[in-house]
Amino acid sequence: MKARLCLACQKPMTGRSDKKFCDLHCKSSYHYRRSLEEAQRFYNFVDNQLRQNRRLLKAYNKSGKSTIRAKVLHDQGFNPKFFTHYWKNTKGDVYLFVYEYGFLKRHEHDVEKYVLITWQSYMGK
Repeated sequence: MKARLCLACQKPMTGRSDKKFCDLHCKSSYHYRRSLEEAQRFYNFVDNQLRQNRRLLKAYNKSGKSTIRAKVLHDQGFNPKFFTHYWKNTKGDVYLFVYEYGFLKRHEHDVEKYVLITWQSYMGK
């Protein structure tokens, strides 16, 4: 009869015939190593980008409303294609939001800028 080996540490195992790991530590380390080898999941990619966008919008919008050159945000990893929701004001401008921080693309004097705002209670109505 062939000895069964632990998938993580390759030591011989005793016990149930369908056992794959010698203990919980080996089971955990095996699955952790496998997760590192797999390609990043799409969900993780989107979640990381949303968190990056939110962090940048929060950092550059201390007053509740501000304007910043788009290049400054883009150089730090901001991607305007990732947002959680939008809000349209009475003028017809559509602000894209990353959670509670919003942005609107503007062109002023051939310079691309973003108007940054913070979500207000009246916007939900």
